[in-house]
Parts: sequence; structure tokens; C-alpha cells
Amino acid sequence: MGNTMCMTKKEIREAGKNGIGSRSRRMERSKRRSLLEEELLHRQALSMAIQQHQLSQRFDGSISRRVGSTSSRRRNDLTDQLTNSKQLPEFLENIKAKKIVLIHGEGFGAWCWYKTIALLEETGLVPIALDLTGSGIDLTNTNNVTSLEAYSKPLIDYLENLPEDEKVILVGHSAGGACVSYALEHFPTKIAKAVFLCATMISDGQRPFDVFAEELGSAELFTQESKFLTYGNGKDKPATGIMFEKEQMHGLYFNQSPTKDVALAMVSMRPIPLGPMMDKLSLTPEKYGTSRRFYIQTLDDHALSPDVQEKLVRVNPPEGVFKIKGSDHSPFFSKPQSLHKILVEIAQIP
Repeated sequence: MGNTMCMTKKEIREAGKNGIGSRSRRMERSKRRSLLEEELLHRQALSMAIQQHQLSQRFDGSISRRVGSTSSRRRNDLTDQLTNSKQLPEFLENIKAKKIVLIHGEGFGAWCWYKTIALLEETGLVPIALDLTGSGIDLTNTNNVTSLEAYSKPLIDYLENLPEDEKVILVGHSAGGACVSYALEHFPTKIAKAVFLCATMISDGQRPFDVFAEELGSAELFTQESKFLTYGNGKDKPATGIMFEKEQMHGLYFNQSPTKDVALAMVSMRPIPLGPMMDKLSLTPEKYGTSRRFYIQTLDDHALSPDVQEKLVRVNPPEGVFKIKGSDHSPFFSKPQSLHKILVEIAQIP
């Protein structure tokens, strides 16, 4: 009896060790798989960005293009690899607007949403990232983009062609928030919800630049003295764009971002057209005022400080406010899962 008891305890101890070892190995394999998936994401995004950069050098700006089917196929292939035939969650059945249209901020392009696109697709939602005029692989010369209307045209075209019975969720990052506001004013019935991600959620009569004035100085002073202005029509003509130096860009946008994402941005970002940033927006209570707006604050943001974001929310109250700790002004984020979780939560709100 005693020997039997002793052997049983030993067997239990050995089984426990084997169980712990097995769990450890499984966790290690899962970790390696996650790292490989992340590396694959980075490689594909960087490859796309370099290709887009080469295209922008090759053409003279007379050709206007948007994110095409090739990039969509790449994203779909990647999503298939990530999901591994997982069943989609049941909550999707209760979400009426499954399409989430992602609008990038100044200088960025559709490429900057690559992490968010992969996560949303894995959830079963339908992300659509657009290049605004003169951004990403839209090769319109940024010097010729002189108004918010022209800058927002790809978004407006998309909404115009949306079926009458269909609605989407708009997500605007940084100055892309002004494009979302413009769309809310012109297509209020086609937008189920609007999400402003550390964005210029401006009030009637404001300019997108006004929101950044605390960091960059007044618009008048900036256009007179800034060393970051570009003059596409000649030095004797008014400035046409803004292009920050690498060090300035890193401090404003990427103070928390992974090194790989910063490298991707440095080969992908394009000059910011100045005209849309200085364009006053007209918003009415009957259209914009009836929209459902949500704001996501980034709490380690150097381009749009938490205090400024808090003021935007206070002056122009949205339906809901969310906060992401440890996040800078980049749409990449060091915590993309946090943004994904919030967007899914907003999509589920009745």
C-alpha cells in the first residue's frame, strides 16, 4: 500500500512537470507564431510603401490613383493566414454597418492603417482605407490640392457611389477628421457613426490648422516664418505645402511608435497640402449636428496634446469618448489592439 502511494505521488509530480513543460512549449510556439505574423505584416507593408514611393518618383503627378485591387488581395491573403479558418463572432449579426472607412491624416496614406486593417478583417468587419487627393498612391501633385473639398474628393466619391440603403462607419485620423466632418455635412444619411482618432474635430467656421496652433503657432505666423513650408509654384508665390524634417516628424508623430513603423513612414509620407489645412469648414446643426460622433484620445500625443484633445471634446461634445494610454499621434500605435477593440465596441453600439 505504501509503495503504491509513493509511486502515485511521483507519477503525479512527473505528470505535473510534463503538463507545465507542455504548456510552456505551447506558449512559446504561440509567441513565435505571433512574432512571425507581425514580421509578415511589416514586410508586406514596407514592400507596398517602397513600391508606392518609387511610383511617386516615376510619375509627374498627372495620374490620380487610389488603393487598388492588388493591395486588397494582399490584405485578404494575409487575413486568411491570420484567421486560420476561425469562426466569425456571433455579435457581427447585430452590427448593421460592417464597413469601416479609414481616413488617414496629413502626410499619411491608406498604407498607415495596415495593422488596423488586418485586425478588423480578422474580426469579420470590412475595413476600407482610402488615399485622399495627393496622398499615398494617389499621384496628384500636392501643390495643386488647394481646398478641403479637393482633398476629400476620394471620400466624397466613395460615399456618392454607396448604395442608398447602405451606411458606413467613418474613422478619421488627425487632419483627416476635417474630411470626416466635411462628409458628415454632405452625406449625413450615409454615415452611421463617425470616429475621430486624435483628430481635428473642428467646430463651424474653424480651420483644421487651428487645432494644431498650440503646437505650431498661429496660422498667420506659421505661414510667414516656418522653415517647413514648401513652395511648389516658386518662392515668389504663396506656400503650397508643409514637409517636416525627419527629427521634427519623429518628435511630433512617432514618440511611442516601433522603429519599424517609423522607417515605413519615412519612405511613405508625402508633403502636406497647405490649402486644405487653412480651409474654413461650414457645418450646420441640421446635417453635421445630427451625426453620431465618437472621439478617441491618445494620451502620449505630441502633435495634438491630451489637453487640446480634451478641449475639442468639451467644446464640441461627441456621443462617447475613449482613451488609449501610451499612444502617440501615429495611426500605427504601439498598441494597435487597443484601437481595434475600441472600433469594434463602437460598431456594436446600437
